[in-house]
Amino acid sequence: MSRLYQILAVVWGGASALVIHHHHHHQHGRRRSTVRATAEAVKAEVRVERSKRAALCASPIGIGSCAPESIVSNDDLAEMVDTSDEWIAQRTGISSRRVLAHDETLAKIAATAAARALENADVDPSTVDLVIVATSSPDDLFGDATAVAAAIGARNAVAFDITAACSGFLFALVTGSQFLHSGAYETAVVVGADALSRWVDWDDRGTCILFGDGAGAVVLANSGAPDLLGYELKSNGLDRQHLQLPYAGDERPIRRMSVSTGGYAPITMNGREVYKFATREVPSVIKAALSNAGIGPQDVDWLLLHQANIRIMETVADRLGLPFDKVLTNLAEHGNTSAGSIPLALDAAVKSGQVKPGDVIACAGFGAGLSWGAAIIRWNGPAISP
Repeated sequence: MSRLYQILAVVWGGASALVIHHHHHHQHGRRRSTVRATAEAVKAEVRVERSKRAALCASPIGIGSCAPESIVSNDDLAEMVDTSDEWIAQRTGISSRRVLAHDETLAKIAATAAARALENADVDPSTVDLVIVATSSPDDLFGDATAVAAAIGARNAVAFDITAACSGFLFALVTGSQFLHSGAYETAVVVGADALSRWVDWDDRGTCILFGDGAGAVVLANSGAPDLLGYELKSNGLDRQHLQLPYAGDERPIRRMSVSTGGYAPITMNGREVYKFATREVPSVIKAALSNAGIGPQDVDWLLLHQANIRIMETVADRLGLPFDKVLTNLAEHGNTSAGSIPLALDAAVKSGQVKPGDVIACAGFGAGLSWGAAIIRWNGPAISP
């Protein structure tokens, strides 16, 4: 029985005894006291539960990534829509992005990223217990995780997808870490991958300039070390209209859906509202995750944000009191790769020697849903020789 149920059983059991053995005049006063005591006990239990969002025994021990070969530059986009390299770079920090070719699949780049992460961690794929793929744009509506697991040779792993838009990798990282911390599994591969080039309106300069395709993966192991130091996850469906990719067509699409008529509208975004949301909520959720970890911004070696917009990253760093040279970014080369952005940027930082074993990294994702969250990790991968 959980502590919360034990508390309730004792308190309400005591209340029942009071009803039987005391005069009616005293029952109400006693029961009010009991209710107050119960409320305080529940509040205390909630505080205990909050503290559990810390110190998960899951260590990130390997990293890998993969991006399509095809590059679309800002100048290329200027030939398609009314924009320019200067206009895009100043407002977003993006210079180019990678886009899947017609003969490339999301599952393939996700599997390549996962295989590279396993190689980096020196882990045999057959020993992997769990594969989680965070994506909003799978090749198969039913998900790509099983295809990825098969492709990398993780024949003994359970595999499933998580859909949480640009927060997807962060949510998947915490989910995988919980499985390891519980003792259910020992080794997991967590992949973030998206191909939003499939879903943007290439005539809309407000969105087509932002998104790119890519995948990144992290290998997690339960090594007994609590290397996920703390986390905090949030969502708010009341504001989901600010960033959506809704199903287009009949109000009841399932009734008349067919392969030939089914489809989705392009991504729609209220950039001003998304900016306000990100700069308001992301610093707050990072501070909450740091608090759960028992540390502060001064203890962070690196800040790794979802690679959405340079202005958002600058504002978040400023509100945390961190210099921008502590921010890990590859936004200029890849654009916004949704669930792929955090592991893509981390891979580049690890492989360049920027991130070293033992470094503390504050990671945060945010995006459609609306969803957002942060996780504080200690990097435990192999040292990279210069």
